[in-house]
This record gives sequence, structure tokens and C-alpha cells, in this order.
Amino acid sequence: MFGLDDWISSFSDGASVGLIVVVAILLGLRHATDPDHLAAVTTLIASGRERSSRAAARLGTAWGLGHATTLFAFGTPIVLYERFLPEPLQKAAEATIGLVIVALAVWLLLRWRRGVFHVHVHDHDEQGAHAHVHTHGSGPQHAHGHVPRVRSARQAFGIGLIHGMGGSAGVGVLLLATIDSRTLALVALGLLALFTAVSMAALSTSLGLTLQSSPVRRSFDVLAPVLGSASLAFGVWYALGALELTPYYF
Repeated sequence: MFGLDDWISSFSDGASVGLIVVVAILLGLRHATDPDHLAAVTTLIASGRERSSRAAARLGTAWGLGHATTLFAFGTPIVLYERFLPEPLQKAAEATIGLVIVALAVWLLLRWRRGVFHVHVHDHDEQGAHAHVHTHGSGPQHAHGHVPRVRSARQAFGIGLIHGMGGSAGVGVLLLATIDSRTLALVALGLLALFTAVSMAALSTSLGLTLQSSPVRRSFDVLAPVLGSASLAFGVWYALGALELTPYYF
């Protein structure tokens, strides 16, 4: 992204085994911060009914493991045999990522439109006043339940699978394909995939901590449409860019 991968990769030119391993880890940690990854995971977590750090970490880890699975599966032929996915399939995978982001954004906006993120402040005995986000029914009366239906980790894993396929021909994988030792290249690929998952879990946990903070909880009814609209626009642009219908920078 913005030449950062190329800069990190430059340290592996003629490098020792140890330095190649470090570069693979750094590429994995950085790879999780790609805009399409952040847009998908942020919208995925924000649209759920539980936005705690624990829930965010669970979804981020599932997403990262899904991404690691396909990144390793589709990256292995590139690293070992320099066999790439056909270009039309690569474009289709990238366009699908954009459509997934669009779908998540639309879901977030629909939930906001239905008043899902409306906040009430309650005073629970000794705990003092604190905010709760409630799901409101469509009738004149609605229940204030506190047992959320959480988004499935399998959904996050599936989204990660799509992202991993789209990123299998990224700079990091192409770099590893230039390593003379196929065994070392395969180990480095595994580390890149693994540390992408680690980085995404950490980023997701941080996002969960942010979303559960009192200022964000109280204003989320206002923030949700902004986040949803931005993700929707990004997803459309990303899909069109993958199909070479708009400028594409990633």
C-alpha cells in the first residue's frame, strides 16, 4: 500500500534467513491495514449487535484465519511454481471484495434506519448510569432486552476467505516467490499469512474498545450512517477499480 510493501521488501534483497523471516512477519502485520480489509472488518463489527472488544477480537480472528487460509492456499502455487491465478479470476475476486463491503455497508445502514442503534441511559443500582444500545421492534411498544444476537464468526471467516483469495498475488507473495529456497519461501508465506491474522485480531480488538467507549456508544446513532455511507462508497469504487472502470491505487 502506497509503496510501503516495496520498502519493507527491499530489506530482503540478498538477506539471511533471519531477515527474510522478519520481513515476512512485517509484511503480514502491515497487510492487515489495507483499506479494503479495514473497511470490511470495521463495517462487519459496527453492524453487529455486540460491539465489545471480545466480540470484535473474535470476529477479527475469524476473519484473519479465513484470510490466512486462502492466502496460503493460493499463494503456495505462486511461491513454489510461479503459477498465478488467471487475471480474469483475480479481477473477479477483487470485485467480489468490493461487493462484500457494499453488502456490509447496506446492512449497517438498514439497521441504523430501523433504529437499532438507538441509545437509552439506565441506572442499574450500584453500577450507576450507563448507556445501552437497544434493538427496537416495529410496533408501538418494544422490549429493552440486553441479550444481543452476535454476528457469527463463520460469517467473518467467509469474508476473510474472499479477501485472502483477492490478495494472493500481492507484493508480499510476489516477493516470496523470488526466494531461492522453496522451503524457506513456503515458511515465509505461512508467517505472512499468520501474522496478517494476528494483526487483524489486534486491530479488531482496538476497534471494539473504541466502539464500546461511552462517547462512541452515545453518538453511534449519528456515526453509523457516516460509517455506512463511507464504506458503501469505498466498496463501489473498489469493485469498479478491480474491473478497471475507475482508477485503482491498491
